[in-house]
Amino acid sequence: MEKALDAKSDLSFKVALEVLPAFELKDISDVAVTKPVASVSDAEVEEALQRMASQTKPFEPKAEGAAAETGDRVVVDFVGSIAGEEFEGGKGEDVTVEIGSGTFIPGFEEQLVGAVPGDTPTITVTFPEAYPAAHLAGKEASFATTVKQVQTPGELKLDDDFAKTYGMDSIDALKDALRAAIQKDFDAQSRRKVKKELLDRLAEKYDFELPPTLVDQEFQSVWQQVMADMQRSGKSFADEDTTEDEAKAEYRKIAERRVRLGLVLAQIGETNEIKVGDDEVTQGLIERARQYPGQERQVWEFYQKNPQALAEIRAPLFEEKVVDHILSQVKVDETTVSREALFAEDEEESSSPTASAQPEAAAADEGKPEQA
Repeated sequence: MEKALDAKSDLSFKVALEVLPAFELKDISDVAVTKPVASVSDAEVEEALQRMASQTKPFEPKAEGAAAETGDRVVVDFVGSIAGEEFEGGKGEDVTVEIGSGTFIPGFEEQLVGAVPGDTPTITVTFPEAYPAAHLAGKEASFATTVKQVQTPGELKLDDDFAKTYGMDSIDALKDALRAAIQKDFDAQSRRKVKKELLDRLAEKYDFELPPTLVDQEFQSVWQQVMADMQRSGKSFADEDTTEDEAKAEYRKIAERRVRLGLVLAQIGETNEIKVGDDEVTQGLIERARQYPGQERQVWEFYQKNPQALAEIRAPLFEEKVVDHILSQVKVDETTVSREALFAEDEEESSSPTASAQPEAAAADEGKPEQA
């Protein structure tokens, strides 16, 4: 090196580079996918309306001496202990418990049925195995409880006055807004389903060598999420009837599939000159910032100052535009299904390429009995 710098010798060196694979786009004229669609029924609108009503229904003190029943609210103080020792975060004062709401640890609400003000029951429950606080998960706890008040739900009329509390002029307008919101969820799920099937069909058509580094990066991203989920749930590989090695092999296949699909979508987008405009990225960034109320400015500035992070906004927009293009080139059969069928869980892992697999992105109160 010193000789080369002094112009006394030539500099010879080798560079190892990993290049993106070259492949030809396949004919997709024979591809056919099914798009499940569902319409919102009057019953589903009514169900949503009742849920809203249940969240805002008034409560009033029950008659003196009247015992708590399912549907009532009970105002309590409690002190939790495990094996006779109080634990941090296990105290609560003037806590409102709605019996039957399922918002507390299983068994807590039910043991308040029959209580009257002044009662001091000891409620014994077991924290769920998947409870976020690891030191409490699966532990049996006792809560020394004092019942201070029992309240019964009052009458709530679902009329125009009720609708006005939600900024609507009439109950019919509120129902229309609910129907539109539910339909939006249905349409989004319909899109996810047809997109997954389309990606399945594309995956069947392509089989080419992948850059090892891209696959390794994608696998590490997937595996970190898997391990985080297992730690959060408290489950092991044995619980899933598998081993760590078998799981790694399966998730590596998923990583390979995502990378391959990402490369295919990128080439289809490039070939068809599909672009994501700056205005589209700005709109996507605005929507991302809205997900963090009170921190919108910080989120906005973070993305503006980090090109790599901004690429994570652009990548899914690019993917959706490419998917739209492909769907316009293949046969799409719509079929009407029920809400249950539309939202039925898929057995297979989602096949959508993640941001790290998309070439545009690559180039660009604990201890309390309330359930968490």
